[in-house]
Amino acid sequence: MFRRYSFWLIVILFLIYVLSFVDRQIVAVLAPQIRAHFELTNVQIGLLYGTAFSLIYAVAGIPMGRLADQWSRRKMIAIAVFAWSLVTVLSGFATSFAMLVVYRLILGVSQAMLSPAAYALLAETFRPELRASIFSVYASAIFIGIGLSFLVGGTVAQNTDWQTAMVVVGLPGLLLAPVACFFIRDVRVNRFVAGTFVGDIFASLRDMLGKRTIQLHLLGFGMLGVIGYTVLAFISIIFVDVFERPDLIRHYGWFQLGVAVTVIFMGLLADYLARKNPARRFWIGIIAIVAALPLYGLGLFADDGFTALILLGTAVLFSFSFNGVAAALIQFMVRPDQRALAGAVYLFVMSVGGLGLGPPIAGFLMDRAFEGQYAASQAIFSLIIVCATIAIISFVAAMRSYHRDAVD
Repeated sequence: MFRRYSFWLIVILFLIYVLSFVDRQIVAVLAPQIRAHFELTNVQIGLLYGTAFSLIYAVAGIPMGRLADQWSRRKMIAIAVFAWSLVTVLSGFATSFAMLVVYRLILGVSQAMLSPAAYALLAETFRPELRASIFSVYASAIFIGIGLSFLVGGTVAQNTDWQTAMVVVGLPGLLLAPVACFFIRDVRVNRFVAGTFVGDIFASLRDMLGKRTIQLHLLGFGMLGVIGYTVLAFISIIFVDVFERPDLIRHYGWFQLGVAVTVIFMGLLADYLARKNPARRFWIGIIAIVAALPLYGLGLFADDGFTALILLGTAVLFSFSFNGVAAALIQFMVRPDQRALAGAVYLFVMSVGGLGLGPPIAGFLMDRAFEGQYAASQAIFSLIIVCATIAIISFVAAMRSYHRDAVD
C-alpha cells in the first residue's frame, strides 16, 4: 500500500511541478510579443521574468519552508497550485506592465509554497540511498514544464496572441489543485507553534549556513542557476535579435524536454558515484558546466539560426542536468526537522542568483556594454564564463569538506 502511495505521490508532485514551470517560464517565451505590446526595454523584460518573480519567491520561500516543517504540506501545495494558476490566467488580461509585475509577484509567493513542502515529503517517503534519483525525477518536471511552455505557449501565441497563451497555460492548474488536496497526505503530523516561529527560523538558518559544505554548495549551484536562467530569459531575444529567426523559438522547447532525461540520468549517476564516496555527487555540477560551456560559446556566435538552435539546445541538455542532484545534496547535510527549510534555502539562492541577478545583469550588458548583431550573445557568454569558473572552484572545495558536514 505504501509503495503504491509513494508511486502516485511522485506522479502528482511531478505533474504539479510541470505546471509550475510552464506558468513561470511563459513570460520568457512570450518576451518578444510582450516587449512590443508594452514598448519595453530588455532590462524591463529581465526584471519582469527574473527579479519581479525571484525576489518575492526567494524572500517568501524561507518562512514557507519553515511553515512546511510545522504545518500541513498537503494544504500548502493545494493552495499554491490554485493561486499561481489563477494569476497566470489573469495575466492574460493585464492592461499595463505594472499589472503584469503585480501578477508576477503573486506568482512568486504562491510558487514559494510548493517545492520546500515537496522536498520534505520526498525525503521522508523514499530511502536516502535513492534520494538523488528520486529528486532528479521530480526535478525533471522543470524541463517538461519549460519545454511545454515553448511548445504550447509559443504555438498558441504564434497563432493567436500572448494574452491567449497566458490563459491556456494557466487553466490546467485550476483542475489539478483539488486532486492534490484530496490525494496527498502528510507523512507525519506537524505542529505549528506561532510563538517560536521566527526565532526558530533564524536558529535553523544559523545552524545550516554555518557549514562550509552548504556554503560552497549554494555558491556553486547558484552560479549554475545564473547561467541557466539567464539563457532561458533571453533565448527568445537571441533568436529574434541575433539570428532573426523567431520561428525557431518554439522548437527550443524540444531540447527542454530532453533535459528531463539528462536530469534523471545525472541523478542515477550521482547515486552510483556515491556508493564509494558520497562527496562525489558534486562531480555532477562539474560535468554539467564543463560539457555545456563550449556548446554555449559556439551556439551564441553561430553563423545562422538553425546551427545556433542545435548547439544551444544541446548545451542546455547538460547545463541544467544538475537540478535534482543539487536539491538532494543539501538534504544530506541537515536534520530531519530542517528538510523543508533546507529546500527553501536552496531555492532562495537559485532564485536570487539565477533569476534575480542573472537576467537583469545580462539585459544591462546588452543595452549598455555591447553593440552590434552579437551584443546579446557577448553579454550572455561573458556572464557564463565568470559563473562557470566560480562554480567549478566551489564544487572541488565542497568535496573536501563534505564528510565533516554530512548528517544523513
